[in-house]
Amino acid sequence: MKDAYILDQNFENTDFVQSPLEKGEYENCTFKNCNFEYGNLSGFSFTDCEFIGCNLSMVKLTSTAFRNVFFKECKMLGLQFSDCNGFGLSFKFDGCALRNSIFYQTSIKKTVFKNSKLIEVDFTECDLSNAVFGNCDLSGAVFDNSNLEKADLRTSVNYSIDPALNKLKKARFSLSEIYGLLYKLDIEIDRNS
Repeated sequence: MKDAYILDQNFENTDFVQSPLEKGEYENCTFKNCNFEYGNLSGFSFTDCEFIGCNLSMVKLTSTAFRNVFFKECKMLGLQFSDCNGFGLSFKFDGCALRNSIFYQTSIKKTVFKNSKLIEVDFTECDLSNAVFGNCDLSGAVFDNSNLEKADLRTSVNYSIDPALNKLKKARFSLSEIYGLLYKLDIEIDRNS
C-alpha cells in the first residue's frame, strides 16, 4: 500500500489520537489545535508545514522528516528529535513547551527557538551553530560537546554551559546571564553591582 501525498490541506481541531493521521508525505499543510499525544508519526514526512497550538507530547518520531516546519505555541513534551530523519532536518519554534525533549547528535544549524520553554532539553553533541535562542528558558538544558558557534543566547535565561566542553566561538550572551558560563568555577558573582 502506497503512502499518501497530501498537499495544501488544513487540519483544525482534530484529535489524531482517536483517528490517526494517514501515513504519508504532507507538504504545505497546516495543523491547528490538533492532538497527536502519544501518537506515532514514524516514517511521516512534513515539508513547509505549520503546527499551531497542537499537542505533540510523547509522539514517536522514528525516521520522521521535518523540512522547514514551524511549530507555534505547541506542547511538545518528551520528544526524541534525535530519532528523526536527519536529511534536510529544519524547523523553528515559537512559544513552545519542549520540556524533556532530546536533540542528541542532531545537526540543526540556524534553528530559531523563540519564547519557548526548553526545560531539561538534551542538546548533547548537537550542531547548533548560528542558532537563535530568543527569550527562552533553558533551565536544566544539557549542552555537552555541543557546537554553539555564532549562536545567539542574549535574551535567554537559566542556561548552564561549560565553555571547556562546548564550542562557543563568536556565540553571543548577555552580561546579566554570564553566570551560566562561569558556574563550574564555583566563584561568587555579585549580581547587584
